[in-house]
Amino acid sequence: MTRVLFSAASEHWATPRALRRALGREFRFTLDPCPLKPQRDGLRRSWRGHRVYCNPPYGRGIAAWLAKAPEAQLAVYLLPARTDTKWWHEYAMRATEIRFLRGRLKFGGSKNSAPFPSVVLVYRGERPA
Repeated sequence: MTRVLFSAASEHWATPRALRRALGREFRFTLDPCPLKPQRDGLRRSWRGHRVYCNPPYGRGIAAWLAKAPEAQLAVYLLPARTDTKWWHEYAMRATEIRFLRGRLKFGGSKNSAPFPSVVLVYRGERPA
């Protein structure tokens, strides 16, 4: 049972619609560089001047996605709240805003809640050092 809680069975977690709508209304996004079915590599494209919403794959590559934040006018990320990781301390702690979400999200059309807490990180045009 606990194996499932800590597994990396999937790196892709579809944003809950209500959360995506609420964030979209608040921030007026112009770019989603990592939709579930990407047509282009969101890490290779420019984010300059965009208001970015990013729900990246939740694997070892999270730091690379967070490193792109300075390119954007605004970058908002939905991520697992993994406060014990290197990427958390190098990037998340430098966000303009850190919003811990209450409870566990139900991603996509899932019947069950995620096995981890989630966070929204907001970067407002400042470089995470």
